[in-house]
Amino acid sequence: MLEMLRKGAEAGHSAFARNLGIPLALELFEGHQVNTSAAERRAASLITRRTMKKEYQAAWLVKAVQCIDLTTLAGDDTPGRVHRLCAKAMRPLRDDIVEGLKLSAMPKVGAVCVYPSMVSHAVKALKGSGIPVASVATGFPAGLTPLALRLGEIKYAVEEGAAEIDIVIFRSLVLRGEWAALFDEVAAMREACGPAHMKAILATGDLKTLRNDYKASMVAMQAGADFIKTSTGKEDVNATLSVSLTMLRALRDYGAATGFDVGFKPAGGLKTAKDAMNWLILMKEELGRRWLEPDLFRIGASSMLADIERQLEYFITGRYAALSHQPIA
Repeated sequence: MLEMLRKGAEAGHSAFARNLGIPLALELFEGHQVNTSAAERRAASLITRRTMKKEYQAAWLVKAVQCIDLTTLAGDDTPGRVHRLCAKAMRPLRDDIVEGLKLSAMPKVGAVCVYPSMVSHAVKALKGSGIPVASVATGFPAGLTPLALRLGEIKYAVEEGAAEIDIVIFRSLVLRGEWAALFDEVAAMREACGPAHMKAILATGDLKTLRNDYKASMVAMQAGADFIKTSTGKEDVNATLSVSLTMLRALRDYGAATGFDVGFKPAGGLKTAKDAMNWLILMKEELGRRWLEPDLFRIGASSMLADIERQLEYFITGRYAALSHQPIA
């Protein structure tokens, strides 16, 4: 097996470099225009012009595994389900697949993401693994609870052991163009996170335009977000390549203006190995190799891992197994 496969499993999880944020700078985004048709063409062309086959595709899929935030956000979550998810997070690929790929180590996912009430169970299950626990907070998914309650939920999740907090923004502030108010809320959330890294969910399906997506991304980063994230997974429209492209351009512009590297997380609707490949290609083409590591790129998913295992098994054996053959987290 190619050396890239071994490196893919051994890459591990680099330390985050915190985004310290800057004072609100309207000049970095006010008046900014986004050509929707051009963004859609660019996003569509990337996945048709760039393809990986055989061992190269296998290597990219191993990399995708490392960038997954393995997630359960169901109303009937139980400690038992969370423990099972964590067991899968620590051993995301079957032993025979790891052996068939000739990997020197079992890869690990980027994080396990749960509701605040399940954080302590995930922390216990993952103890010693090096896998961080992420928690949604701030009235997920709508984000419409009073600010004091949203901040309290963040602090509760951090006290329970969450190392990463996925906050949701108050979408109405974007739709009304109240950028100072949005900045103040996100900055307060960043402060409440303390040492935990903050991912700002923009819920782009509710923001209506790519221009709003760009502006909301810039405000969230200026307020100190360590990651910007597309969706909660609960909107009618979740992660799309054109929205992701727009957010990556904002991320790149912010980095050029401030020197801070900010991560990106698409979530909602990503279910297949092909989806993983498409977003990896987007990251590589727009931001470069550095943004293929889990400290700067995550994929919010629950069912995607099973399809990645299926594709890797096909690479090794030449046969497609039924999806039910894979241990689904």
